Amino acid sequence: MFIDKSMTREVITIQPEASIIEAYEIMEKHRVHQLPVVDHENTLVGIVTDRDIRSALPSDFLYDEEALKAQERAAAIKVRDVMATNVYTVSPANTLEDALLLMEQKPVGAFPVIDENRKVIGIISVRDLMRAFINVLGIHEPGTLLCILAEDKLGTMKRIVDAISEERIPFGSILVARHWEKGKRLVFPYLLTQNVAHVKRKLEGLGFQLLNPMEWYLDQLPKKS
Repeated sequence: MFIDKSMTREVITIQPEASIIEAYEIMEKHRVHQLPVVDHENTLVGIVTDRDIRSALPSDFLYDEEALKAQERAAAIKVRDVMATNVYTVSPANTLEDALLLMEQKPVGAFPVIDENRKVIGIISVRDLMRAFINVLGIHEPGTLLCILAEDKLGTMKRIVDAISEERIPFGSILVARHWEKGKRLVFPYLLTQNVAHVKRKLEGLGFQLLNPMEWYLDQLPKKS
């Protein structure tokens, strides 16, 4: 899953000489929280966020449209004065997984997508990532998520898939995650049906332990009281 297939291509940008009032109005109009800052050749030179704008605008400007003096002072502040120049970016050849990991590590909500010449060709945001993974996982369709505790060895996944497929139940997706217990893995099939009682019984009959997916979290399973 490459970024260029899921990124937003129509990027709203701004130039460094624009005022922060103009940046504020653009963000309000397009309902975005950050603007890549580009020069006249569309080369990325920085990024400005709504937080940068709010910290620079006088509070009375935001709440009193008649505060002309405050507006005049704010109009003199340029985007270049408040933008960040150390911009976290991705390339169209990066994967969605790359962007997701980077977004977890960095306190940002979107990354400009640039080519080899630092030209802005897109932007990938949290919303874009959510939409992409929803499509990949098939969870836009009604269904049921199972959580299966299984041994981490060759052939286990095939047994699970075969057991479900034999019941003629379609998959929306299937994920595998680590488990705190050595030699174990958690398997999360998302099945495009809500009639799964017989499948659960079949899997338990094959020796698999079924858990409540709502009680599981990444590092370990909660201990029972």
